[in-house]
Amino acid sequence: MEPATLLLWLLSLLLVLAGLAGAVLPLIPGAPLVFAGLWLAAWIDGYARVSGLTVAMLGILVVLALLTDLVAAALGAKRVGASPRAIAGAALGTLAGLFFGLPGLLLGPFVGAVIGELTVRPGVDRAARVGIATWIGLLFGTLAKLALSLAMVGVFALAYFL
Repeated sequence: MEPATLLLWLLSLLLVLAGLAGAVLPLIPGAPLVFAGLWLAAWIDGYARVSGLTVAMLGILVVLALLTDLVAAALGAKRVGASPRAIAGAALGTLAGLFFGLPGLLLGPFVGAVIGELTVRPGVDRAARVGIATWIGLLFGTLAKLALSLAMVGVFALAYFL
């Protein structure tokens, strides 16, 4: 194998690994990175083992992952009647949580949603319900994103090795 080809395979692997990390970490476009890595791997091989049809299927999975990410938190928040500020607070809390590691990633969205809701409607009980619902939505969205990203890797592996 030529050194250039080996470097491309390494880049493909790094993109997939970064994408899988991004499926659970905010600010890293997980599913698109997984797709980019898998597409690169298919291209390196000249689409001999992984066809354009398989790559198109992977593209559909990327779109589903992106839609899931957008809809999950909103559905969780909407279910309990969260205000737009609560949803924005959850997003800001997620960003702020990045600086505090895993505890920040877990608590940031909840705290942000609670603070956002409290700026609109007083009442800690209601704000806590909104925070929990938003957090659960984010959690399910993240799990769905991770599952879809792993499904992409599985579809690619099946196509490549079978």
